[in-house]
Amino acid sequence: MVGAGLGVFGLVGDVWRLPAVVRAAGVVVGAALVVPYRELGVLGGMAGVVWIALVVHGFKGMGRSDGVLGVVGAVTAFALSGCAAAEVMDGLATLFSVLAAALTGFLMHNWPPARVVIGTCGALFVGFLLAGGALHVYAVGYGAGVGAPFALTAVATADAVLVLVSRKRAGRELWRGGPDHLAHRLRRVGLTPPGVVVVMGVAAAASTGVGLAIHMLWTHPRSAWWVAGATGLVVLAMLFVPPGPARPSPTAVHPASTGIHRPRPAPTGGHRAPAPPARPIPGGRAPGPRPRSPRFQEQESAELGRRGWVG
Repeated sequence: MVGAGLGVFGLVGDVWRLPAVVRAAGVVVGAALVVPYRELGVLGGMAGVVWIALVVHGFKGMGRSDGVLGVVGAVTAFALSGCAAAEVMDGLATLFSVLAAALTGFLMHNWPPARVVIGTCGALFVGFLLAGGALHVYAVGYGAGVGAPFALTAVATADAVLVLVSRKRAGRELWRGGPDHLAHRLRRVGLTPPGVVVVMGVAAAASTGVGLAIHMLWTHPRSAWWVAGATGLVVLAMLFVPPGPARPSPTAVHPASTGIHRPRPAPTGGHRAPAPPARPIPGGRAPGPRPRSPRFQEQESAELGRRGWVG
């Protein structure tokens, strides 16, 4: 219910452009309403509120790039459905399974170049549902440690931390948006938009796989330190990549800069389009058509007759 309300709140922000401080306050209030204080305690609940807000804004930032939120959200939801099923939380397991299927269908239309976008409404709903659900699953199976929920949302956490640190270093306001997210910096490195989606999806699959293995007690909880170390290295490396618009692809060159012009499409009607009139030459007569050989005229007539333009 709170996730749906936050989605409506995001829809209002899409229509009327709410200030970033108001959107952040709405996420914090929503997180404070769903944190399981009985299992986590007061201090643990307050830490859970901060963590949910961080992860939600990480997913919101990934929604700015085509396909990224769809693939990361689908992989995370699929892993969380397994964790919830292991704890016999049938309601959450079903919810995460439906969300994974919905995000997979959305990804088919959001794959770059995207035909639809998720907006703030969908980004807040998906991020809040995944972050809050991960915290509830952790509260039941907390014996595995905090490494499991961190590994399940490592990609979104890395994006949020990268943005906060880079904006703080640059002296910018933390709430002012810009092309400084993880996906944008990967584009600056030289990856194509589909390549960014694939890289982010592989990273999400690796981290959520570790989180699922920790929660299922297939591996030791200390395995989460490998995910934390890899996340820190990625954030540190991306800090040296300047934010901004992606560099143009070497193949994406304007035809005018190369002297290559695309041919005009053939006419679709029953007759050829009339040729433009020749421009007169200053100081001389207007140039006429160049004489053509009878054989060339015969071949041209046969070709036009085959295409149905004459006869």
